[in-house]
Amino acid sequence: MNRIVLAFRCFFNILFGGSLSPEVLTELNLAKRETKAPAPAAPVIKTSDGALQILAILQRDSRLIDFLMEDIGAYSDDQVGAAVRELHDQCRDSVSRYLTLQPVIDGVEGTFTKAPSTDAQLVKFVGNVPAKPPTGGILRHKGWRVAKVDLPQLSSKQDAAIIAPAEIEIE
Repeated sequence: MNRIVLAFRCFFNILFGGSLSPEVLTELNLAKRETKAPAPAAPVIKTSDGALQILAILQRDSRLIDFLMEDIGAYSDDQVGAAVRELHDQCRDSVSRYLTLQPVIDGVEGTFTKAPSTDAQLVKFVGNVPAKPPTGGILRHKGWRVAKVDLPQLSSKQDAAIIAPAEIEIE
């Protein structure tokens, strides 16, 4: 039945248009079929990408993951202390470059401070805490909040799960 319909389409194409339409030419296999390339998928941004990106930055700038994954039991305290001092400076510089941090409570640790809120995300009461949280107490830790994140844009080809690529030296 398809051949008869195709024959009629050819007849009327030539009769009224003087030539065969591109669709009819394609059905007759006289023209290449157009294959539409699928549209590139939009990159899916996961909330974990930022955390992995921070880890990758800390690894790139200070080799933090290498340090954490190494067994340091065989090293003396002096050797570990010397390595940690340099690691600390490099990590602090990296964090400062991409994150703006502020204390949750801008006060002096060890002094009485009024709690700005009883929200457990802002303030964690520690010690002998009654059933009803008090209005304040001794500030033991200021807490930290991120005021600004300025991470570089990940490319769509970049796999955020790769913290550091393997390195192979060619001699």
